Amino acid sequence: MAESAPWLTLEIQGLVSILLLSHQRAFQRPLLACDRPGGSRRLANQELFSSTMAVLAHDTSSDPRLIYANATALRLWQRPWQEMIGMPSRYTAEAGARGQRAAALRTANEQDAVEGYCGVRIDKTGQRFMISNARIWTLWDEEGRKRGQAAAFSSWWHL
Repeated sequence: MAESAPWLTLEIQGLVSILLLSHQRAFQRPLLACDRPGGSRRLANQELFSSTMAVLAHDTSSDPRLIYANATALRLWQRPWQEMIGMPSRYTAEAGARGQRAAALRTANEQDAVEGYCGVRIDKTGQRFMISNARIWTLWDEEGRKRGQAAAFSSWWHL
């Protein structure tokens, strides 16, 4: 199953738990309607992956790499999981928009979270699209260490 659905591995289920808990911590509200303490990690993982909002996360490396992308994000960027995961997250934006993106990520890192971010992104084919009203938050593990950042948005349009 892990090969055909790599987003269901135990490692990714743990990451999704961190992503959901960190969102709750940052915004004082759940990311998913089904997200409740003691709920099934696998169910939450499946709901997040199939959500109509786009959700992505990257790690804390010096050139952060994507560690999560749900089905909506994969469709938007027109990339399969195996290609998207591990890709430097800066490649989600075209070269001219990366400075603005980096500034928003820095602000989110300093403040733990931001809401209302808008920016231009680019898919695998070069098609540009605008994302609107995105939330960006820091991922914290159970020991209080930063694990990366995540973003979620439900509004976008092609340019």
